[in-house]
Amino acid sequence: MVEKSAGDLKSVFSKYTGGKPEMDGKTFFKMFKDCGLVDKKLTQTVIDLAFAKFAEKGVKRMKYDQFLKGLTECAAKKGVSEADLKAKIVGSGGPAYKGTKADAVKWHDDKALYTGVYAQGGPTNVDKDKISSISQTCDRSAADVRGIKK
Repeated sequence: MVEKSAGDLKSVFSKYTGGKPEMDGKTFFKMFKDCGLVDKKLTQTVIDLAFAKFAEKGVKRMKYDQFLKGLTECAAKKGVSEADLKAKIVGSGGPAYKGTKADAVKWHDDKALYTGVYAQGGPTNVDKDKISSISQTCDRSAADVRGIKK
């Protein structure tokens, strides 16, 4: 049973790092936040300090074995068993990607409410009744090197 959860934890680690062998501090905190583990006992500062304690100095990244030590430290700070913390992380399955969704705006989304030029299809830089092709906008008659007509 221990082997299976360790393998699952390794796969969750890999998902958060995008397949890379090391995790940075931002991703370490994101993992705790996505799993709903951040609270008054386990704050961002506590997580950052645990990361700094076990990450290689000057590299600002931690490998999987250092990650496990960081989890042990965070479990102690939160006051839960290490197994419960790991189970919660494995239960998340990986990173949660959230984006913002714009609210509906009736004046923008409902084209029946458009007014003025936009009700007719929007502004244009070409008068459709006077110009039918680009040859009518360009003067292609012969000219010398300086652009003076012959």
